[in-house]
Amino acid sequence: MSFVKNMFIKILLVIFLVAFVIFYPMLISIYVFMPLMVGTMGYLFISGIEKYNIYYILIAFLYLTNLELNLSLPLFLSIVSVLIVYVFAKNSFLHKIKCKVCYSLMIVILIDIIYLGLLLLYDFVFQTTTIVVDELLLYSLIVDLLVVVLL
Repeated sequence: MSFVKNMFIKILLVIFLVAFVIFYPMLISIYVFMPLMVGTMGYLFISGIEKYNIYYILIAFLYLTNLELNLSLPLFLSIVSVLIVYVFAKNSFLHKIKCKVCYSLMIVILIDIIYLGLLLLYDFVFQTTTIVVDELLLYSLIVDLLVVVLL
């Protein structure tokens, strides 16, 4: 009986994750006050690389790609910013942080700052306006940090 219950819980979890990855970016494009969660998914991506967990990598990759497609952002720019943090920052100074919460907060802050910087550079080079720097962006960063602390 417990095997059936565990299998049912796993199936519900998979259905919830698939629904989140597919529908949450669509809701963000409609309701602009919802946080982007780029840092959280970037942290999940880096955790998947560190733990050799293909499911974490796949969930984060699909979410970030779907987010960029729904919001008409430059494709794979969030993946590039996550990989920049993983290659340069993690190997240089982030491996010295022993506190798990501090480590995750630093990764999320770096991912969000690098992603915003790359978006602003993209806007400058191509003379477009993909993102507006305002209070909603700060709100998104704060919610992103709170979600990672809860993880």
